Amino acid sequence: MIRVTHRIALDESELHEEFVRASGPGGQHVNKTESAVQLRFDVRSSPSLPDDVKLRLKRLAGSRMTQDGVLIIVGDRYRSQRRNRDDVLERLVELIREAAAPPPPPRRPTKPTLGSKMRRLEGKAKRADVKKMRGKGAED
Repeated sequence: MIRVTHRIALDESELHEEFVRASGPGGQHVNKTESAVQLRFDVRSSPSLPDDVKLRLKRLAGSRMTQDGVLIIVGDRYRSQRRNRDDVLERLVELIREAAAPPPPPRRPTKPTLGSKMRRLEGKAKRADVKKMRGKGAED
């Protein structure tokens, strides 16, 4: 069991790993080793996730989620297969943790207080008086 949060734990049998050849630099070694990892997690049919988490996870995953509800995470940052596996698993856990957090309550717009309105108008009146005094006066 992979512990994600205090109430969510994933069974390893729900995760499917596939190893592929990584692109990028590496010389001749890159042509013969399969160090990149493709992690597939079927979100839609997972009994481990509550429905609200599934919905938020679908929104967070974006293009990494297929039409069938399968989340695909590809890891080829490192040259070793072991580090790529750990990286992909950590990214999956972090994504699920982010989806498990409830969204913040919507912001309620507030109105300015009467005192703040009065202070603003008084400041505008003072400024208008200063500008009015700058005008050319009558010469005696």
